[in-house]
Amino acid sequence: MEHDLTSLQEAIVYFSNPDNCLNYLAARRWPDGPECPNCGRKDVRFLTKRRVWECKTRHPKHQFSVKVGTIFEDSPIPLDKWLTAVWMLCNCKNGVSSYEIARDLDVTQKSAWFMMHRIRRALQSGSFRKLSGEVEVDESFIGGKARNMHASRRARVITGTGGKDKAMVLGMVERSGQVRTLVVENRRKTALQSMVREHVEAGTAIFTDELKSYDGLDSEYTHAVINHAVEYANGNVHTNTMENFWALLKRGLHGTYVSVEPFHLFRYLDEQSFRYNNRKATDAERFNTALRQIVGRRLTYEELTGNAEWRLGQPPA
Repeated sequence: MEHDLTSLQEAIVYFSNPDNCLNYLAARRWPDGPECPNCGRKDVRFLTKRRVWECKTRHPKHQFSVKVGTIFEDSPIPLDKWLTAVWMLCNCKNGVSSYEIARDLDVTQKSAWFMMHRIRRALQSGSFRKLSGEVEVDESFIGGKARNMHASRRARVITGTGGKDKAMVLGMVERSGQVRTLVVENRRKTALQSMVREHVEAGTAIFTDELKSYDGLDSEYTHAVINHAVEYANGNVHTNTMENFWALLKRGLHGTYVSVEPFHLFRYLDEQSFRYNNRKATDAERFNTALRQIVGRRLTYEELTGNAEWRLGQPPA
């Protein structure tokens, strides 16, 4: 009989047993029973002493653990610490820093940082469904505030006004529905409108601010504009839902993570989007949703830190 977890305290106690960790994770990875990740064969046997399964077909890597092919693969950190970290990242509203994870789980900060990014990889939605209904579209700048910087750093990194030295993100949110966030290179019309057309279904009612880059969307969408210089809402016309998401995101970035490199920014967007899109779920439901997405999303340390070609902010293929 499967244990019904309701809180972090219960999860920590339950996962202190290695057998519980193994069975809980296996049940979510293989709802219909364990199968070989190489050939898909289902009549595998469990080797109790080694805590791995063995495929009856003799091929390379015919023995496999529950970690193979997941974000946990090749990690020496035990599953009880991994599962606690997943629970915390999925359910802490403002995120959780690697320093806190390192202290709580008794691992190094470097290991905790790597763990958190691997978990964020699993939190990517991967959905190809286009947004519909009533969709708010808004952009925002992400970066340090000049008034909080030391004078020497401010002179080095602040070279202009506005968002010149900041990363730019675009957000699209269905009212009472899902949010989609992306890092974009600029806020020119071609960049923003191509993203809108890629992620929002034609004919949808779209609400934006008065930025000129959105001009022309009314050829494919029902486009309404709110002028923020005059008012923040005019009846049904507003972008307050998207502004609320930006407030949640920046609270985590400024208050919890403090310093986020631009080439890792999309990972933090994935994290906040996951929590927002599953906001109506319980802590345990969010946790289980994340565990069902761990397969096929392995992230190596080399890929995380050394591949310069995707550092503009888009996830690797």
